[in-house]
Amino acid sequence: MTRRIAIPLFPGFMPLDLVGPYDVLRFLPDTETVFVAAEPGVIPGADGGFGLQAQAAPADIESCDILLVPGGGGTRDYEARKPLIDWIGRMHETTTWTTSVCTGSLLLGAAGILKDLDATTHWNAVKDLESHGAHYTADRVVRRGKVITAAGVSSGIDMALTLAGLIEGDEFAKAVQLWIEYDPQPPHDTGSVAKAGPELVRRTPELIREGGARRG
Repeated sequence: MTRRIAIPLFPGFMPLDLVGPYDVLRFLPDTETVFVAAEPGVIPGADGGFGLQAQAAPADIESCDILLVPGGGGTRDYEARKPLIDWIGRMHETTTWTTSVCTGSLLLGAAGILKDLDATTHWNAVKDLESHGAHYTADRVVRRGKVITAAGVSSGIDMALTLAGLIEGDEFAKAVQLWIEYDPQPPHDTGSVAKAGPELVRRTPELIREGGARRG
């Protein structure tokens, strides 16, 4: 029986949040992936410079085995995302695994999935996550039952490798990691709040905003 992975798209999604995990999970045997959006078509990602094709509307997908919810700036517009949030809640009732990356956890939270549950998200969205009744945990990947949340952006690859191991075993997950040559060796050791130091943490939102303003 084919395993279905459903990935919701919305304007402003963060591309790596879903492309990284997708490139791991696509190796699972007997698996199909469907991208879902309020209106099928090309959905623009962060900054509008990257789009993905959604093949289905929420009404077209009644169940899935794996739900993968990406983050991005569009997650905080709960009113605009309400049809998608309602669909996420319905999907969760059918899934074997419900997962999120970065601020995708806010959509899980808005759907009532994370109430009283340990979860993680991007470090700059902790208050938003906790406003949904979740208990923020500063781990890179957090699993509670069938719910797996990942921290910011790149941690989605770690989450997907964790899930691949749970589904097909550690040897398979190790093989996928080798195949995609996932061996991070970043030039700076500032990839978490704990490592970056308080001054860089304080300045980072401003630096990111300034970079975006110059890019625009």
